[in-house]
Amino acid sequence: MKNVIKAAALIVIASASLPALAAHQVQNQPAGQQRIGVISASAAGSNLSELVNRLDAKATAEGAGSYRVISAGGRNYLFGTAEIYK
Repeated sequence: MKNVIKAAALIVIASASLPALAAHQVQNQPAGQQRIGVISASAAGSNLSELVNRLDAKATAEGAGSYRVISAGGRNYLFGTAEIYK
């Protein structure tokens, strides 16, 4: 029974810390961080925030601490790129 309680507590703590691991958007290269690559994403429609959300998800999946959107465009289908930093 104690092991089940410990496991449940560990899961709660681990899931609470996941948002802290998410990349955050910056305007300039962050001091003390290295550029580790470029990512791209696309989104249907003309919703720029959906495109940024997809870039954010990709940056987080790549293990980046932050990202900077360097291009975005399109009409009914948006495309964008971002530099990622760690």
